[in-house]
Parts: sequence; structure tokens; C-alpha cells
Amino acid sequence: MALSSPVFSQVLSGLHPQCFSRCVEQYPMPRCSRTFSAYDQFLALCFGQLTYRESLRDIVACLRARPKLQYHLGFRGRLTRTNFAYANEHRDWRVFAAVAEVLIRRAARLYNQPAEALDFPQVAFALDASIIHLSLKLFPWAFYPRSQAAALKLHTLLSLRGSLPAWAAITEATYPEMKMLDVIPVYAGAFYIMDRGYLDFTRLIRLELAGAFFVVRNKRQVRFRVMESRPVDTRCGLRCDQTIRLTTPWARRSYSAKLRRISFRDEEGRALIFLTNNFELPPELICELYKRRWQVELFFKWVKQHLRIRHFFGRSENAIRCQIWTAICAYLLVAIAKKQHHLQQSLYEMLQIISISACEHISVNQLFKPSALQDGAPQAQQTPLFLGF
Repeated sequence: MALSSPVFSQVLSGLHPQCFSRCVEQYPMPRCSRTFSAYDQFLALCFGQLTYRESLRDIVACLRARPKLQYHLGFRGRLTRTNFAYANEHRDWRVFAAVAEVLIRRAARLYNQPAEALDFPQVAFALDASIIHLSLKLFPWAFYPRSQAAALKLHTLLSLRGSLPAWAAITEATYPEMKMLDVIPVYAGAFYIMDRGYLDFTRLIRLELAGAFFVVRNKRQVRFRVMESRPVDTRCGLRCDQTIRLTTPWARRSYSAKLRRISFRDEEGRALIFLTNNFELPPELICELYKRRWQVELFFKWVKQHLRIRHFFGRSENAIRCQIWTAICAYLLVAIAKKQHHLQQSLYEMLQIISISACEHISVNQLFKPSALQDGAPQAQQTPLFLGF
């Protein structure tokens, strides 16, 4: 019976090598490496992500300890610490950003399921950003004046179906979050859920003109005039459902259309006020949409805890961006494998099992098959340790 390919190769099969080659052709290197290709670099970075390596030296040492296995893992070049470090320093990080876009589109197709409720939006995104802290001594180029340290900012547009990133960007930590509204993809009929850091009417009008809907938390200094007030069920926390118009000259020039203002008080007594351009959904569903925005916060927490974006394999800006984009690719590859093989385990459980089984020749279905104990098989009788008790 022929052995299966290594688990690592089966997970990486979610990305076809030809798709990777097309991404490389978009951003060619001035001097092409003959011994360590971009695909070899991508495999090495993904291996570090999926097996919890903490340094470039760790990755090279682990892979070179099994030279005959490198071919089965997909490596075709000569993996050395010098080649790896040089590639991280000079190969354009936009190659891996383009690879992430390919995986985002594939994951979106696999997780394209009908909405859980008839009145729930079919397409809904949560937009937010998170700071990735760096050491100022090692990364002085990423100085962040607000915390007197070094940092980068990861912007993510998370699909609320499957908790998968639908778009991402990496900027300097001082980059204003609201400017992302100028570059995110806008789809007609989609809902964009945002915190009050994205309340900028000159940019929200772009969503309105494109036929998209937004739900954003309001700020206190916004001035408005109530045009209509509708009755609400106060037992579920709602306080008001109003149609308003902005009154300040600047706001009226920026956003002249009507807005819907919904006030809600949560279980902890906090007053939350939302602005939206959708007048069809019930106010309870608007509040539920904003509540689900918390999924993007959980995504950032998950990525920081379970992927390698705290210990970095290089010190240059290009190396850091390569590693962060590869972390996103690793997350998407595991999510794709989960859907392709119809696995019931969570992404956390899959990542833990893959980390100790990456080099094993066993099929993914067999690796994640429930054990005999989980199937209800009788457990062996344990011999007592102290016979006198």
C-alpha cells in the first residue's frame, strides 16, 4: 500500500503551484535565485507557522535534519540559513500578499453557505484593525510615537460567514483606520460593520453610492435633526429607532442623504448608538449585526496567540511583512483543509495536531478520525497504584 504524502503537503495542496507562479510573475525579483525559489521560501515560512518554530535557525535545523523528506514536503531548492535570510530580506512581500488574495477567494467559495436566517444579510463584513507590537531595539524603522515603541497595524475585513478574512492590509501603526474605507472592496448589497473609529461621512458616502450598507457606532459630537421616530420594543434593550439628517454644514456637504439612528442599551447598562443607511432590517437585527462584529476581535486574538507573529524570522520591514502575510496564508490553508475534508475539529485543534504531525505520512482524514475512545469503546481497566487503598 502506497504511503500518503506528508500532512504538511496535504495542507499546502489547497494552493496550486501554478497559482503561486502567477503571483510571482506579478512581482519578479531583479536577480532571480536559482537555488532557493519563492515557492521554497513560502513553504519554509508556512512550515514555521504550522509547526510553531520561533526563529529562522529553528526552521532550517528542523528541515535539514530530514533531508530525504524535504522533497516530499515540496522543497526543490537548497535550503540554507543564508539563502532563507536573503530571500526574506529581498524578495518582494507583495508576492505573499497576492497569494493570500488567491486563498481568500478560494476559501470564500468553499464557505459560501446560505444565510442562517431568511432576514439575515447574505453578505456581511466586519472591518477593524489591530496593532502588532515589535521591539524598538530590533525594529527602529517601525517607531510608534503613541506607545514609544515599534509596531505595525493589520487591517482586516472579516466575513461573518466562517470568520474568514475577505481582505487585509498591513500599514505603519500611525496610519488612520478610517482611510481604509477608501481602499476596501465594496460590494452592492453587502453590510459593513464598523466601530466608531471609522465614522467619517466623507468616506461612508462611498458605500452609499455603491449600493452597500453600513452599520457604524455613533460619536457624541455628531449633530442631527430627527425626521421620524418609530416605536420599538424596549424589553429587548432598544431605546429608539429614528430617521435623521445631519445638521452641521460640513456634515451636510459630506453626507446629504438620510440616516437611521438606533439606540440600544446592553445587559451591562452601556448605551450604544448606531448609524446605518439601511431602513429595511428590523432594529433588533441591526444590533445583532454589530454584536457579531466581535468576531473580528476574536480573529486578531486567535492569530496572535496561535500563529508566529510575535517571534520574527528577520529584522527588515520586508521580512516582517512576508511573515505576517504567510501567517494569514497558513490560517486560510488550514480553514480550506477543514472544509475540503469535512472535518469537525476547530481550527485550534487542527493546528495543534498538524504541528506535531506535519512530517507524518498519513492522510488528513485518518489523522483527524475520532479515536476508539471517542467512539464509545470500553476503556481498559486501570491497575490501582496503591493496592492497600
